Amino acid sequence: MENLISIIIRTKNEERWIGSCLRKIKDQKRIKSEVIIVDNLSKDKTLEICKKFKTQVVKIRKFLPGKAINLGIKKSKGNIIVCLSAHCIPCDNNWLYNLTKNINKQKKHVAVYGRQVPLPYSSDFDKRDLLNTFGLDKRIQKKDSFFHNANSAFLRSTWQKNPFNEELTNIEDRIWAHSIIKKKNKIVYEPKASVFHWHGVHQNMDAKRCNQIVKILENLDLDYPKTDFQKIKDLKVSLVIPQRGKTKIVNGKNLIEKTISYAKENFNIKNIVVNTDDPYTAKISRRLGCLVPGLRPKELSENHIDLLTVSNYSLKQLEYRKIYSDYIIVASELYPFREKNFFNNLIKKIHQNNFDCVVAVKEENKVVWFESNEFKRKNLGESFIPSKIKGKKNFIGLYSYGFIIRPNILRNLTINDSKVGYINVKNPISILEYKNYSKLNKLFK
Repeated sequence: MENLISIIIRTKNEERWIGSCLRKIKDQKRIKSEVIIVDNLSKDKTLEICKKFKTQVVKIRKFLPGKAINLGIKKSKGNIIVCLSAHCIPCDNNWLYNLTKNINKQKKHVAVYGRQVPLPYSSDFDKRDLLNTFGLDKRIQKKDSFFHNANSAFLRSTWQKNPFNEELTNIEDRIWAHSIIKKKNKIVYEPKASVFHWHGVHQNMDAKRCNQIVKILENLDLDYPKTDFQKIKDLKVSLVIPQRGKTKIVNGKNLIEKTISYAKENFNIKNIVVNTDDPYTAKISRRLGCLVPGLRPKELSENHIDLLTVSNYSLKQLEYRKIYSDYIIVASELYPFREKNFFNNLIKKIHQNNFDCVVAVKEENKVVWFESNEFKRKNLGESFIPSKIKGKKNFIGLYSYGFIIRPNILRNLTINDSKVGYINVKNPISILEYKNYSKLNKLFK
């Protein structure tokens, strides 16, 4: 219907706000309008208040934002559609005029959204969101698809060609705007069309909702630089093999050679450093093309010296030779049956998740820690597991199996304060180490 504006308001238990919202709509100047309420089974006084304002009510059982808007529009008659949140209150009597005057089909200004102003008692998080997002300058968006259905307007004809996605749980407005921008249409931001909004665009820092939004946005072609500024294939990774004493021999084959061969299957590993105090192991390693910068000092071969300290020494040896790495992998020769592509997976895990360190772990299912004045730790068995900790996973770190770390973290030995990820090694054979000599002899060929 020409010159009629249809206002779609989605509600669910909005009795606190809906009266004020409808009252301000009724006071709007120079505009002929109808109001369609799409209600999601409100149990408070929302619908009773709506009846006083002679609105049309449509009920929806299973609420999804795009589905609710589409349903409301189907029940409407106007040639211009306005979407307004039930908890948005127009700031003045010219709100509707200022919002809809910007619709201009000839200029392809087919959609408009207005300013959202925080209420005095809104949280600081919400105030920050609204004040940062909705500025004072009017703008025409030709590429930017930001749009917000809490306070928006668009042509019915545009909606008929581009209805809202009915499967999305969030940001149906942003996805819709993206589709019309791709068709060379324009979106207008009109700051004079202001509404009071009691919460921010981030819904009170709801982490679950935030996660859903990010997943949707990352699947859109938003024409911004990709975060993969360094491709995995271009990374430079060094491997440190800490070895105390002579390399172990199993069935006539030494384990250091097997570990080196395994590492060379990974194209990212540019340098292999064997950190050993044994001349024979050093000789074999050099013959296989590894860097052996002298024998390990005696003070680094004591039983109490940990892997980080030994690896830190190897890093210094590399950097002394001006060999710099994006990441350092540390792995012992004691695990000859590592899972295929384990080193590759370490590199992917740390690079794609911005970890400081990623460690191999194995899952421990049978241990329960019982604490009291009499016992510190006791294995009680599966049947005695308290219900509050049943189902929780316990992991044991397999540092010798392999871990990857950023050079700056290794350089400063600050792993305890770092962001650490893990890879769960599930193959029981792959975690067999040299201590299980009898089992290794059967498997090692």
